[in-house]
Amino acid sequence: MNKEIATNPDFTEATTPPQHAETLDANHWNKQDTTWLLSLFGTAVGAGILFLPINAGLGGFWPLVIMALLVGPMIYWAHRNLSRFVLSSNKANAGITDVVEEHFGAGSGKLITLLYFLAIYPILLIYGVSITNTVDSFMVHQLGMVSPARWLLSITLIIGMMSVMLAGEKIMLKITQFLVYPLVIILFGMSLFLIPDWNLSAVSQVPDAIDFTSTLWLTIPVLVFAFNHSPAISSFAVKQREQYGDRAVEKSDAILKRTSAMLLGFVMFFVFSVVLSLTPEMLAEAKEQNLTVLSYLANVHSSPLIAYFGPIVAFVAIISSFFGHYLGAREGMNGIIMKQAQSMGKNVSLKKVNQFTLGFMVITLWLVSVLNPGILGMIENLGGPIIATILFLMPMYAIKRVPAMAKYQGTIANVFITCMGLIAISAIVFKLLA
Repeated sequence: MNKEIATNPDFTEATTPPQHAETLDANHWNKQDTTWLLSLFGTAVGAGILFLPINAGLGGFWPLVIMALLVGPMIYWAHRNLSRFVLSSNKANAGITDVVEEHFGAGSGKLITLLYFLAIYPILLIYGVSITNTVDSFMVHQLGMVSPARWLLSITLIIGMMSVMLAGEKIMLKITQFLVYPLVIILFGMSLFLIPDWNLSAVSQVPDAIDFTSTLWLTIPVLVFAFNHSPAISSFAVKQREQYGDRAVEKSDAILKRTSAMLLGFVMFFVFSVVLSLTPEMLAEAKEQNLTVLSYLANVHSSPLIAYFGPIVAFVAIISSFFGHYLGAREGMNGIIMKQAQSMGKNVSLKKVNQFTLGFMVITLWLVSVLNPGILGMIENLGGPIIATILFLMPMYAIKRVPAMAKYQGTIANVFITCMGLIAISAIVFKLLA
């Protein structure tokens, strides 16, 4: 599998087995570990997290508390299992589809490549809609401008983001890493700033058992999406194997544990702060307006700080996550085309495939951005179930069927992750049938 989806600016694709494996000390935290932590954090923090307070908050305070308790182990164990799956290969450079082919055969490799693309591509569509709505809202409410033609605004923003990609992946990756620092600081600062506006009356409102359970059940897919950083896991795992050799699993687990803790701390604090500062009616209005919660806050909050920094944080979060997901979606689509061409005995130019993929992405992102479908619906109906399949269920199946992963059997974490994956998928099925 092509390693293009790495979000680490120091990443270089290995074409031969690493010659310097185990030269880094796996017992000590180093600068590269910090880089990966920030890169994985930046991949996860995007439109999902900016919409999470809306969906999670509509159910009330106490379901949100249970979600906070579930999401930490859920995200850590799921991404750890996916990383271990990639590291179970006998090949030094094997990415996720290579590992699937190695363990399950070429047919399964094609299927996983397709699912991998379908898990990431809808997220790009969500980002296209989100960034158009965020900028449009900022121009109208904060800058006092007339709303521009949606078709023109969306294509301008999409081409702008794609231009960064065309400027070179190293430049893009450095920009992504640079954006994470102010994102973390401002996100935390805004969470603190909202504390005086907290309305603790929600703490005394306990929903009945049916509403409580249904809220948790139907919000799980949004949690899966909001904290997902699986597009970077394949290249992340390969890089750890290159640097740490036989201790790659140990180091990967340590980095992913800190990433999950950072996501849980910063993001859930932000979610609680927003939910306690807005009423359920206001959250419902934000959902109806199809805005990120920060853009909505900017429109209703009296503080100039929130008014201007809210949309900026939303913009930065979407951009930082868009780049990593675009690389993953491009890799998936290129893989589908290349594998199909090879099975038909044809040779295709990677340059032409890249050009086709770029054109496809620009056109489809533009069309969906103009149509402006409900983003929360897209998250729940398109992103959640496929991500849950790739991230939660596939590694569990491998633990049962692949000898190299048999050593991970028999833990409560496996039962928990399997249950959460099935719950996420069942919630989507229920919503579609309903």
